[in-house]
Amino acid sequence: MILDRADIQLKVINVLKDMTIDWELDLQGGINMKTRLMEDLAFESLDIVQLVVSLEKTFEQNGLPFARLFMRDDEYVDEILVGELVDFLAENIVRHE
Repeated sequence: MILDRADIQLKVINVLKDMTIDWELDLQGGINMKTRLMEDLAFESLDIVQLVVSLEKTFEQNGLPFARLFMRDDEYVDEILVGELVDFLAENIVRHE
């Protein structure tokens, strides 16, 4: 089964909601494609690791090349938007099916 971008978006947002349900976040409008992982959701490095594990489990995909998303020019990026995460998964899940 090939997931379309809307399916991926829904699953990513649900994973993020599950991860942050008990966090005291002040997000007007909830989690959306423009939500920033670090600034808006207060993600730290351990949260990123947990997110990667949760997404690989959710999409039943191991070994997705998340380093391409989280690193540029051998440096960790300062911020990732939910939309960037969805785009990354849409491109890479198809390749692994």
